[in-house]
Amino acid sequence: MNSSPAKRSRGRPKPEQTANIEKELLDIAQAEFLEYGYGGASLSRMVRVAGISKTTLYSRYASKEELLYAIIDRQIEMLSPAQLIMNKFGPLGLEEGLRSYANYMLSVSLQREMLGINRLVLSESYRFPELGEIAAKRTRAGIKRVADFIRSCAESEQRLVADPQAIAQVFIFAHRGWYIDQLTSHRKVTTRQRQAWVDNSVRIIMAVLASS
Repeated sequence: MNSSPAKRSRGRPKPEQTANIEKELLDIAQAEFLEYGYGGASLSRMVRVAGISKTTLYSRYASKEELLYAIIDRQIEMLSPAQLIMNKFGPLGLEEGLRSYANYMLSVSLQREMLGINRLVLSESYRFPELGEIAAKRTRAGIKRVADFIRSCAESEQRLVADPQAIAQVFIFAHRGWYIDQLTSHRKVTTRQRQAWVDNSVRIIMAVLASS
């Protein structure tokens, strides 16, 4: 990790600089976590690399936990299905939308930075219970978004879905389980393998919905 401090002008940042400062802080924090782990990460080192005062950091993030929460929040926004369940003709149908969301979610989650953060949370959560809550927050957000999409599709397609929340849980946990298997085995996953898994899992979910 580069330890040379960035040069930054003194004084309160202008409004237009705030977003850049936040992004830089989170980028530096993410690099710190990936290099040193959660337990070994140092707020003092982050401050030095960022070239800011501790007051500036603590006014935004008072702890490593808050920083990691913010990094996870940024990842959650990356996984927002809003644009993934649309095409130029309008909203996708339920099956196509679930397939689109799952493929994107897994593709992004297998990229280097997100893969590293997920490995960190999985490997260190037994020592730091707060990491488990961070992971649970992301899971709850995913379930809510998928459940909302299922409800919307059920209404527009005049489809009876008795329990969208339960279907969303099955969808998220099925794909989370597949992802954790890839993460812990360190296997190289091809696009074709990922797409085949998504096709099969969504097909099963749709078959369950059709028979209910």
